[in-house]
Order: sequence, then C-alpha cells, then structure tokens
Amino acid sequence: MRDLTAAAFPSHHPGLSALRRSDPPISTPIVKAIEMPVKSPVKKKPPTKGPAVEKRGGASRVSLLARARDDQKSRLKILEALEEVGPLLTTHDTGQMQQRAIAAIIRLARCEGGALLLIDPATREIYFNVALGKKGDAVKVIRLKPDEGVAGWVARTGEALIVNDVRADPRFSDRADQRSGYKTRNILCVPMTVRDNRIGVLEAVNKVAGKFNALDLEGMTVFANQIAIAVENSRLYETLQETFLATASALGDAIEAKDAYTAGHTRRVMAYSLLVARTMRLPAAAQDAIRLAATLHDIGKIGIEDRILKKPGRLDPDEMQIMRGHSVIGEKIVAGVPQLRPILPGIRHHHEQYDGKGYPDGLRGEAIPKMARIIAVCDTFDAMTSDRPYRRGLPIETALKELHRCAGTQFDPKVVQAFQAVFDRDEFNDILREYEATRTATVSEGGAP
Repeated sequence: MRDLTAAAFPSHHPGLSALRRSDPPISTPIVKAIEMPVKSPVKKKPPTKGPAVEKRGGASRVSLLARARDDQKSRLKILEALEEVGPLLTTHDTGQMQQRAIAAIIRLARCEGGALLLIDPATREIYFNVALGKKGDAVKVIRLKPDEGVAGWVARTGEALIVNDVRADPRFSDRADQRSGYKTRNILCVPMTVRDNRIGVLEAVNKVAGKFNALDLEGMTVFANQIAIAVENSRLYETLQETFLATASALGDAIEAKDAYTAGHTRRVMAYSLLVARTMRLPAAAQDAIRLAATLHDIGKIGIEDRILKKPGRLDPDEMQIMRGHSVIGEKIVAGVPQLRPILPGIRHHHEQYDGKGYPDGLRGEAIPKMARIIAVCDTFDAMTSDRPYRRGLPIETALKELHRCAGTQFDPKVVQAFQAVFDRDEFNDILREYEATRTATVSEGGAP
C-alpha cells in the first residue's frame, strides 16, 4: 500500500528536513509532520504517565493522530466494499450489482436506508430503481418531478448535498415519507454522471448516530462514479441486444413471408421457449441465448428451394432429406456473426431427438444442448397446432398429450414437464389467443380448411 505519510508530507518540506536532522528515524512521522514547520530542535523530556497532551492550534496531537487513523480505516473500508462489488460492475446483470452496491453504502455510511434513483430519459422524472431499508418497497412506486426534493435538486444541479436536518431545508419533499409512513431525518445525496450526462442519484438516509460527514460523502461519490458507468454500459448492452433481436426477428419474418401458413411460427416458438427457459430457471444469459436461437432456428430455410418449401402436400423422402438440411444451412449463416456463435447449438440441433434418432448428428439425451432440447419441444408443439394446406392443426390438448407420449424418446422429459407447467399457469394464453385470431382471418380469406 502507498505510504500515506509520504504522500501527505513531501520529502522536500523544510519542516521534515529539520526533523530528520534532529530526531531518531523511529519517531512517529505523522505526529511530527503535524507540528511543521520546526523552528528549533525539540529537547526530549522524561516520559510521563499517559499520552502526550501537547497542543498546537487548539488540537491535541493524540486526537489528530486518532482522527487520521479513523479516516484511513474508513477509506480502507470503502476500498474493501468496492472490491466486493467490483466484479459485478462488469456484468450485464445490473440488478444484482445495484442491490449489492446500495447495501454496501448503507453499511459504510451507517445509515438506515439507501436508494438508487434514475432519470427517465423521456419524461426527466426521477424514479426509485433500487431502495433498501425500512419501507424501501413502498417508495419504489413513486416518481419525482425533475426538480422535486433533494434528489431532484441534485439531479438538476449535479452537486452533491448533505442535509442533516431535512425539516429545515426547503429543498426537501416529504411526499415519499407520506406515502411510506417513514420519517426522514437527514439525507446524503450525490449525482451519477457519465460523460457529462446525468443519469441519476444515490441517496443515503438517516444516519444511525450523528450526522453525515465528508468521509460519507467521499465514499458515496466513489460508488456513484462506478455505478454510473455500470448502468450506462448495461443500457448500451441492452440496446445492442434489442438490435440483435430486431434483426433476428426481421430475418425470421423474411422466411415466413415466403409461406403464409408459417406466419407467426418463429415468434410463437420464441415466446414458448423463453417461458419454458424461465420455468426451468435458466440464468439470464442462457435465456437471452434461447430467445435469439429460437428466433433464428429456421433461418436455414432461406437456402431451401421454394418448390419444396411451399409444396402444398407432404414431402417425399428426397424432398424431406433436402428440407432436413436447413438446420446445418442455418448454422453456417449465423456462424458468420461472431456475437451470435453462442446460439449455434440451438440452430443446428433443434431437430435432434432424445433417443438419438434425430438429425443432423444423431445426438442423444444430455448430449443435445439444452437450448436445442427446449426449442425442439416448442417448435413441435407449434407445428402440431398450426394449420397446413393438407390438414387442420391439432387441438391444443391433443398436442400436449402427444408431447407427453414422446417424452423420453423424441423429447427431454424435463422440458415437456416445464412446458406443461407453463401451460397450467395459463402463461401461453396471450400467444394462443393471438394465433387463433390469425388463424380465423386466414380461414376467412380462403386458407386452410
């Protein structure tokens, strides 16, 4: 660790030079530095009982030294807390990072509660994104006007603010207290800014003992700077993800545009797959990958001839063999985009079967990537319940029975179980209602019987 004394009192200071000439090297440098400059050598006195109480400028050396040590300990705690939260600052799961950061602030500032408020880019209103402590959940529904309360003032001016008696400060708004039944005594609030763009504020509320001080402010400012960067990076990542998904959806729509009978198939399979993934409690990153993989699972059909893709009747064995190549074609298309490589297994293997009789590689059981096993169930369910020129789609209950009948042979039993659980919770209702509306419109226009 860097020598704090050397940093605070440079070696070229004349007082220190005088001390070096007159004092032994084991003397306490911080105490002697506080007495600078030295006008004459200090004669040593016989030791007395208790700590030295010589005073300079009205403050004892002992109290100054104790204060310096306390400040150093406080700064070390700030660094330790940052080290704890630091690994989360680079993740895209900002929810966990923000919760841990606010918890660390509450601990460091020794206060009752803390909050992270963000500025809505559209309305400029300020809303509670994270609120911990008593009544934290109650204030999350509150949205402050751009200049309302201490948070609004800090968000507008970009200046940090300590208010140790909120009732005496006209900038304080008690609307949150009235809503939650909480009584705010004092507040420390600092802005969060990224590249001159103010995105929100951090608040610490109700110091447990005493008042908020400069060290509390220093710790909060450090956290605010780090959290602001993490939040902004997360927003950029989300924008990139939305762009990827929109592009993937457009490609899926382009395939479906070639065949009216498959309209909406990609979106339904994506929606089913995401709900099943959530039910199976897959991590957020895995859910994102499944969303993209399900959206692009049939992208390889762009390489299949229209005479086969649009054939009104059943495919013959040769045509079926060609059609089966779409999963490999799709993998080759998507492999050209480095950011999409994690979803390649879902595209290539969504027609594998649990008993090893699927294609293209004949994978079996757990060897089939989980995202592919999920997409396989959802893809088949939608295919069974969708109309074709040569047949009417199966009733939903019949399709569900077929999934259970094929569990353990064609499908992963755990995925079928999760699919059924989503259905039992009525979470598919909106998707199915939308499909029924589309189906009715197609029939009225002279489509499938």
